[in-house]
Amino acid sequence: MKRTDLAKKDAERLKNQMGAQNAGFGAAAKGATLDRREQRERDRALGLVPFAVKLNGDLVKQLQELSKERGVDLNELVAELLQKGLSA
Repeated sequence: MKRTDLAKKDAERLKNQMGAQNAGFGAAAKGATLDRREQRERDRALGLVPFAVKLNGDLVKQLQELSKERGVDLNELVAELLQKGLSA
């Protein structure tokens, strides 16, 4: 192995270690570190189905602010609002 290849590998390893240290946001900071497969299985067990939509940016900001005010997850808020809209 060439000296430059070794240096590149060392730099990449250092970069990955620094990235792992800075990943202390959201669920990872709370100690609930689930990988994607485990999260999908957990969601499936709860009966949750991924549902992607495209919304206006202003509407998304309103939803995010409302979820912060209420202290609920964005998914829960959207589900609640959809239920109210469909039942009306």
